[in-house]
Amino acid sequence: MMMCHTKGMRHALVALLCAVGLGQAGFAQAPGTLDPAKLDAAAKQKEDDIIFQAGSSVVIVPTTVRDRNGEVVDGLQLQDFELYDNNKLQKITADVREEPLSLVVAVQRSSNIIEILPKIQKIGTMLNQLVSGQDGQVAVIGFDHRIQLLQDFTNEGTKVQEAMRKMTPGSAEHAVIDAVDAGIRMLKKLPPDRRRVLLLIAEKRDKGSELRLREALTQAQFANVAIFSLDISTVIAALTDKGMPPRPPPIPPEAIYMPGGGTATPTTVDQNYYNGNYIPIFVDIFKATKSMFVDDTLDVFTRFTGGREYSFVGEKSLDKAVEGISEELHSQYLLSYSPNNQTEGGFHDIKVVVNRPKLEVRTRPGYWVAGKPQ
Repeated sequence: MMMCHTKGMRHALVALLCAVGLGQAGFAQAPGTLDPAKLDAAAKQKEDDIIFQAGSSVVIVPTTVRDRNGEVVDGLQLQDFELYDNNKLQKITADVREEPLSLVVAVQRSSNIIEILPKIQKIGTMLNQLVSGQDGQVAVIGFDHRIQLLQDFTNEGTKVQEAMRKMTPGSAEHAVIDAVDAGIRMLKKLPPDRRRVLLLIAEKRDKGSELRLREALTQAQFANVAIFSLDISTVIAALTDKGMPPRPPPIPPEAIYMPGGGTATPTTVDQNYYNGNYIPIFVDIFKATKSMFVDDTLDVFTRFTGGREYSFVGEKSLDKAVEGISEELHSQYLLSYSPNNQTEGGFHDIKVVVNRPKLEVRTRPGYWVAGKPQ
C-alpha cells in the first residue's frame, strides 16, 4: 500500500477516504465509448482483499456547516471542530490552500427522458462556474446502457457546452452505477493534487449496470471522489417517455432493499442525525456477497462520498440546483485525520461536532475497512 498525503482543511469539496489505490487502471474503450465490461483485472479485485495498514491511511471528511436559517457558516477555525471515529476523538490536521478542481459530468440520455434532455443540455453554460479558476476543468460523458465520452477534461467553456448540445437520446436503459464508475476512472488518472468531483444527472434507480454498487463505492473511496447528483424525477420521466417500454425489473419487489425512514437533517451541532439511518445500508452493501438492489442509488452515492442530492422538475429549479451545488463545492470545510483506531474492521462511523450553538453540521457518515477473509 502507498501513503496518500493530504494538505488538511480547505474551503472546497474533495472526497472521502484517502487510502490506497488499486493502480491506475484505465478504460478499455472503442473511440468515444467507455466499456465497463472490459475493466482490467486490478479493478475487478474483490473488496474483501482490501485492508488498511498502520500509518498508511488518511481519512478526509468534507463538512458543511450552516446556521438555522440555512446560510453557510464561513470563518470557522480548526479549533472549532471535534471529530470522532467510532466514538474515538481524533487529531484533525488542516490547511487552507485551494487545489484545482476537476469535474466529470455524467448525464443520463436514455429514451425515456427525451422531453427532459433539452432542459439538461442548457446547463452547459453553467458547468464551468462549478470549477472556478483558470486551473479548473470539466469532462462530459453521456450514458444509456453504454458509456460515451463526449468531452475529455477541458477548461474551455465552449467545448463543454458543445458536448452537452450534441447529446442525443439512446436506449431504454440507464446504467447509473457503470457511469459513476467510468467517471471515477477518469478522475483517478489525474494528478493527486487535484480535487475530484463527479456530478451525476440521472434518475434515482439504476437500470442496466453490469457493476455492483459496492464496487463503484470502493472506487470512489480509493480515488477520493465526491459525488453530487441532480435527480431526474422518475414520475416526470415516465410522463414524458416516448421511447421503448422498459423491460421488467430483474429483481422481484420483495427483494428490493429499502432503507428505513425518510431523509433527515441534523438539527443540533453535536449530532449528524441522518447518519444513523443510513449506516446499516452502507454496511450491508459492503458485506453483501451478492448484488443488492438499492431503491435510491443517487442517495447512497452522495451520502457516502460527502456530496449532496438535488432534485428538479423544470429549468428554473434545475438552474437553482446547479447554483446550490456550486455554493456547496466552494464552502465545504475539509477535515483530515489519520485514524488512531485503524485496526478496527468494519464500518467506521464519523461524527463531526462544532463548538458553537445553533449550527447544523453535515458530513459523510463514515468509511469501510475490510480485511482479508480468514
